[in-house]
Amino acid sequence: MELPENWLLGLTAALILTIGSLLTGKIDRLGAIVGGLITFAMFLGSQWLGIATLTLFFVAGTLVSQFRKEQKKNLELEQENEGKRTIINAVSNGGVAGVCGLLGWLMADYQLIFEIGMLASIASATSDTFSSELGNVFGKRYYNIITWKADKRGLDGAISLEGTLAGLVGSCLIGCLYIIFRGWDSSFLMIVMIGLLGNLSDSYFGATLQRKGFLDNNQVNLLSTLLAGGLGVFLCFLIL
Repeated sequence: MELPENWLLGLTAALILTIGSLLTGKIDRLGAIVGGLITFAMFLGSQWLGIATLTLFFVAGTLVSQFRKEQKKNLELEQENEGKRTIINAVSNGGVAGVCGLLGWLMADYQLIFEIGMLASIASATSDTFSSELGNVFGKRYYNIITWKADKRGLDGAISLEGTLAGLVGSCLIGCLYIIFRGWDSSFLMIVMIGLLGNLSDSYFGATLQRKGFLDNNQVNLLSTLLAGGLGVFLCFLIL
């Protein structure tokens, strides 16, 4: 499989973003390198839409993580490692998208299908980030996603109306990128809804597997993005 004609531009953009992410201090060196490789993989599969998608996820995720940081810290709800991302975060949130990007490049006949899977997985990660970071700030009542009984803010699997709506906004951001680059069609709704579903599945796995100690938070994130990306690919195979 040949590299696209503008692969050098894509690689340069990925390198610039890698250096830029390091300079922000919000990701460690190894995490930034792996994030750069994921970015280039997404470029191969989806050109500039891929790079824009991961860039938006990183920037928006960083902003909502920093929002009312002191309040979260006082409530003991601040992200681990003071919100600084590592290779584990890069893989758990962007690994599925990177694989979809590579598959879209290697199997050009199915590029659009894997592109939707890529966007759906990032929509899930973005939705989850918005839901947890903003839901813990604006949420009024929290419920266990399994039992729907009142639950404690910040516990795995505890959701709120406000957090769910924030998650929908995060998913819509990724969907809007699709419209900007590809135009309006039903794929927008598919990306948004699968992204929100991935977010809710993250809460479900959190209330079950994570609370029981079978998985940690990053493993749950990887599982939910895999579910979202896989669902996006599967539905596209059925529709297209």
